[in-house]
Amino acid sequence: MTAPQPPAPWPTEIRLRKAEKILEVVFDDGSAFRIPAELLRVESPSAEVQGHSPSQKTLVAGRRHVGIMEVEPVGNYAVRLVFDDMHDTGIYTWAYLHHLGTHQDKLFRDYVDALAASGQSREPPKR
Repeated sequence: MTAPQPPAPWPTEIRLRKAEKILEVVFDDGSAFRIPAELLRVESPSAEVQGHSPSQKTLVAGRRHVGIMEVEPVGNYAVRLVFDDMHDTGIYTWAYLHHLGTHQDKLFRDYVDALAASGQSREPPKR
């Protein structure tokens, strides 16, 4: 018999700071995060970004200036973020937002390293 898992942290406040391009999330476990829109976009839980297995994950470049236009509730377990690059298919569960907040420094570092290794940039393409 396995021990019961503690409940996942539950958000007590979610606030979009459009001008700062930040999503602030406060959880009932006392943790609070300011997650940049760029990280939320490039780590979107959508199949378009994550694929259907870790080997299918897409590296999303050129999103340094991406913003969030809307935060839409999905039931009582998640939100859907609508980005200004029109990406809107990721469902961000409370557990995933907590994961992103908790590990944002490492995730962002890994993202920047992967971009450099592939010769891509956080900057949008020049027009």
